[in-house]
Amino acid sequence: MKKGKHLWLLYVLLIIVSAISLFPFVWTFIAATHDSTEIFKISKTFIPGRAFIDNYNELVKFSPIMRNLWNSFFIAALYTALLLIIDSLAGYAFAKLKFKGKDILFFICLCSLFIPQQVTLVPLFIQLNKMSLLNTAFGVILPGLGGIFGVFLMRQNFFAFPDDIIEAATIDGAGMLRTFATIVLPSMRPALASLGILSFVNQWGSYLWPLIVLNERANFTIPLVLALMVAPGQVVNYGSIMVGAVIALVPVLIFFLLFQKHFINGMLSAAVKG
Repeated sequence: MKKGKHLWLLYVLLIIVSAISLFPFVWTFIAATHDSTEIFKISKTFIPGRAFIDNYNELVKFSPIMRNLWNSFFIAALYTALLLIIDSLAGYAFAKLKFKGKDILFFICLCSLFIPQQVTLVPLFIQLNKMSLLNTAFGVILPGLGGIFGVFLMRQNFFAFPDDIIEAATIDGAGMLRTFATIVLPSMRPALASLGILSFVNQWGSYLWPLIVLNERANFTIPLVLALMVAPGQVVNYGSIMVGAVIALVPVLIFFLLFQKHFINGMLSAAVKG
């Protein structure tokens, strides 16, 4: 009886936490259907309105939102794909290959985590300007590919892979890259999914660096457009902003729901293997 009571209290607590977590999303979707005069009325909080189309039309007049959505998706997807390739190769090298100075090199890479992003903004801007990559998607993507977090995550997962299997593949004549791509990497799907989701979501919501690199509205990502809509000196259309927020939320939610199982498994396995 006592155990059942505790279980009931646990369910109540989970329901409360879930409601608090979901409220901002529900409110955003409903607010997108109201005009600016109705959004902040308590009586309209949970009642859908009829202004979604009008809000969307105003948003399209302000910026080519579908082009901006494509920019966000292209940048986030390409960034994620390149990051998975680079970080998995680097993590495998630090975990399984033997070369002089490996531990020192990895320690130096870890030290880069302590360098504030603001310190690197000006040097990176100057470098990209010389490379003629300003106002391009690649200018947004390339600087972020040198992060060490993904390398560390993949390294921790590669440590758990048996060395005997790698040695057996080498004896059978498989080269290093073939062993990595066909034998080792397929077992790292949970870790890759975890890193992929984190990277995609992080790049999707990135604001500061795209703001510095991109200077044409047609090349803007979704976060830049939403920030521009609340710039000083203009009338703020909250209905259109909420529609833009919905457009920005939906792809991320779908992406996470599709890979959430792998994401959870990958994070747990990394914690245990670490």
